[in-house]
Amino acid sequence: MAINTAHKAALRSIARVVDETAEPQDPEVARAGIAAMLAAGRTMVLTGAGVSTDSGIPDYRGPNGSLRRHRPMTYQEFRHDPAARHRYWARSFVGWRHMHRAAPNRAHYLLAEFEERGWVSGIVTQNVDGLHAAAGSTAIPLHGDLSLVRCLNCGSVEDRRSLDARLQAANPGYLERVELDPDAVNPDGDVTLDQRFVDDFRMVGCLVCGSVELKPDVVYFGESVPVERKQEVARLQADSDSLLVVGSSVAVMSGYRLVLDALQRGQQVGIVNGGPTRADARAQWRWRTRVVPALETLAAQA
Repeated sequence: MAINTAHKAALRSIARVVDETAEPQDPEVARAGIAAMLAAGRTMVLTGAGVSTDSGIPDYRGPNGSLRRHRPMTYQEFRHDPAARHRYWARSFVGWRHMHRAAPNRAHYLLAEFEERGWVSGIVTQNVDGLHAAAGSTAIPLHGDLSLVRCLNCGSVEDRRSLDARLQAANPGYLERVELDPDAVNPDGDVTLDQRFVDDFRMVGCLVCGSVELKPDVVYFGESVPVERKQEVARLQADSDSLLVVGSSVAVMSGYRLVLDALQRGQQVGIVNGGPTRADARAQWRWRTRVVPALETLAAQA
């Protein structure tokens, strides 16, 4: 019963539609407000999928978001349905080709530059692509990192590159038989495959215990952010004076909670995003625009 309840709650989170909740704000007013926040320093930045779209990784809820063609698997499905877990790994084995090759874009480098300038106290990202770290930021991956794999049976951790090499050895010629459309890759790293390819895929086991119950070390819908990571984020927020949301609709509670916490602390909240967000009605500054041009404009005002 508890598993089913958690699964239904996860499905509601996935399906959440972010509508307009506040009047549009004059772009110049929003830009000036956010620029003042950054100039004051100690701004914590929360990023979402909109920061990585220029790296070829789709977002979830944008106009061309992956939710229009794909529903992410919930933690309850992954943990308790062996067939669903096998399907994920077949899809992810193909999709990881694209995710692994993705490189940081201008947005990642600009945010790293903002850290160096002292404008930003730290970055918390909801993305699992590792691109902030690749750009030189000390970002906290709120939802984990696709580059690591954890065994659900014994808890051991393996580098994804190591697992991928073992999967290639166990599935010779598999990748060559699958025609991958890069636009079909989802933010969680998998792609949609015909069932025949899922059936042909062979999974490998944990290096320590042999279990095939392996999971990317990321937080799924229906799963909680690890306590240690929550505490790390809380310490950063306590050392910050404001919050800037960049490229996120903050539809998921783990991200939206940071907005609520900032407001409870009396901190200003600014948003740079291409579409509406769950936090619009609560934010002081709402700059509805593309992420990279906005960050370039802010960088030029130093």
